[in-house]
Order: sequence, then C-alpha cells, then structure tokens
Amino acid sequence: MPGPLEGITIIECNRVPPGSLATVLLADMGAEVIRVVEPTSGGPDMLDQGDAKAAEKRRRRAGYWVDRNKRSLSLDLKNPDAQEILRKLAADADVFVEGFRPGVMKRLGNDFETLSALNPRLVYCSLSGFGQDGPYRDYPAHDINYLSLAGVLKQLGKPGQEPTIPLNIVADYAGASMHAALGIMFALFGRERTGRGQLVDIAYLDATISLLSAVPSFMAWFAGAPEPDPTVGTFDGTRPYYTTYVCGDGKQLSIGSTEPHLWHNFCRAVNRPDLEAAELKPGEALRGPRPEQTAAKAEVAKLLLTRSRDEWFELLVAADVCVGKVYDPHEVFQDPQVRHRNMALEIDVDGAVALNPGVAVKLSDTPGSVRFPTPLPGAHTDEILTSLGYSTDDIAALRAARAV
Repeated sequence: MPGPLEGITIIECNRVPPGSLATVLLADMGAEVIRVVEPTSGGPDMLDQGDAKAAEKRRRRAGYWVDRNKRSLSLDLKNPDAQEILRKLAADADVFVEGFRPGVMKRLGNDFETLSALNPRLVYCSLSGFGQDGPYRDYPAHDINYLSLAGVLKQLGKPGQEPTIPLNIVADYAGASMHAALGIMFALFGRERTGRGQLVDIAYLDATISLLSAVPSFMAWFAGAPEPDPTVGTFDGTRPYYTTYVCGDGKQLSIGSTEPHLWHNFCRAVNRPDLEAAELKPGEALRGPRPEQTAAKAEVAKLLLTRSRDEWFELLVAADVCVGKVYDPHEVFQDPQVRHRNMALEIDVDGAVALNPGVAVKLSDTPGSVRFPTPLPGAHTDEILTSLGYSTDDIAALRAARAV
C-alpha cells in the first residue's frame, strides 16, 4: 500500500544525522528522498576510525538507518556544474532540506531565494544551530552547547556534581530532527491552501527551549512559581515513587508511580502499606523530599534486593504499577512489546542481517515502510543524472571535472 507521502520528492543536502533523521521519517512514509553526498564521503566520522572501507561496511551492515529508503547522489557542491545539477533537481522537487551554517547555500547558489524563484512551490527547510538570523547566527556549536544555552544542563545531574549529559538526544534529535519533519509537513499543508512553498527555519537552540518549556517545573515558573531548582523536584530521583532501584540480580528497575493511587498499588503489592504516606502530596512537587519519603526510598531499596528485576516487573505489572526494566541496548530489541510493534526490524543488507528501528508512527490506512536499506554513497548518481536529461557523455565529462 502506498505511503501517505508517495509522490513527494525531497532533496537532502546535509552532513550530519539530525537532518537525515528528519528526512528518513518522511522517506519511511513514502516520500522519494535524494540525499546529496560529497564524492569523497564515506560513513560518519565516528564509524570511520581510519578505515573508510570498514566504515562503509559498518554503515551498511550495521544498519546506519537514517539513510534508508533514500537514493544517493554524489555531487561536489563547490563545483559550478554540480550546483547547476542541484538547481535542476530543486526545480521539480517539493522539499529541499539543508543543514549547513547560514550563508553557505547562498555561496553555493542554492539558497531559498534562488530556488524559490525557480520553483515557487518549493518548501525549503534549513537546519542550523541558532537559525538564519540573530547575534549567534554564525556561531559554531553542538548538542551540548544548545543544552547549556537552553538551561537543560543546569537541570540535570546531582547537586554538587557535573551535569549529566543526555547523549545527543535532546537538541539534535528530539529537538531539531522532529521539529524539522513537523515544520516541513506544516509547510506542505500550507502549500495546499496557498499554492506556494516557504522557508522552514529550524534552530537547534529554539527546538531545545521548546522541549524544556514542557517540563512541569518550567511551566510552574512561567505561571509565577520560583525559578526551577535542579536540586529539588518530583522527577529528580530523590522520591521513592519516581526513581530506579537495584534488584537482587544486579539489574535495575524504574518506578514511576507519581499519582498517589499508583504508589498505593506499589506499597500493597510489596506488602508495605505503611509506606503509602510517602506519596506525592499537593504543593510539594517543587520542594525537596520529606523525611518519610527519604526513609521510604531506603526501605524500598532494601526490599527490591530480595528478588530479581524480572520477578519484580511481573509482580508489579500485575498490580497496576508504573514500572519498567532498565534495559541494556540488546535487551531493548528483544522485548516482546518492541517486537510486537515491529520496532525491531531485521533487514537484508548485502546478504547480512542489519537491525533497524521500525517506523514509530503507525498509520492505519497508509502505513510507512522500510523499502530498501541505506545505499552506497553515490549509488544512484548516473540514474538521477539520466533522469535530468544528461547523456552518457555528459556524465563522463562531469566525472572528469570532478563535479560528481
């Protein structure tokens, strides 16, 4: 069955995974995505380790999944002939996605103003650290810098210790990637009404602030409560009903029963109704734990050492408690819920099995799908150039000029 974005063509000019994640979400839904790569590019630096061929093998067989369902076109965008090829592609495309610093695409002759003049229906999405304007516009930065500027790092970690850095999930992926995919869809929907495309300006910092603003302590602050204090709060792990515990087998379990009735379910399931008083009470969400909550956490910590993680999980699930196993990565993709929801896909890549996450957005009538794995860089160059009207001799000349 066709995906909901079948017939939508997307051109991706992007060197880093957050932009690629945004476009693979659309590719999984049926969009044709042409990813432009540099002629010398291999896998990401973290996979290279000095051996480009081995990196490419890991990239494809280990399931570097953010480039699946895409065609790959090799272009040296510093070459004027390659820039012209990109303009020809954009002239008939629906979406153009770029992840360079502001001003780079203008120097390469493929900025929003140039391409929208060629194709007024084009949705042009730019992902950059600080957006296309403002005093920080040209600054370099990475995920950790956006987290610090957005106030996220100040809220993470234990008092007196360095902040806990949450991988690069927040600013890069939950922030920029998801906001970009959503922004593109908003603009495509708007085009249905106006007939015109527009610029989608995504800043990693903006997206991070947007996410942080949904945290309860920040929502309370906006409403007049004291400024969020990282040393206190319902979700800081100091309360017995919202934290992790080590079990008898050395594995960990998370408890997330903030609602009093769910905490009561837990206390009854472990035969400790005397601990019910440690529940979350009105007005204390932004304060430190009460003495009875600290004592209850210590009691629960001792209690959970008496059984294995999986034994506690089964018992507490049956008692309607919010509980989760703290998984190692390999356990995630063996979990029966993950398997049932097709979130652990095993796909064939050059005769080997690669593990990919599945399509998270489940549509009942026009579901997304994984149609093919990550291609080799430039695998579709000749095919795409031919579709643009270039002859075999033209393509040979472009290769000789190192444009492709």
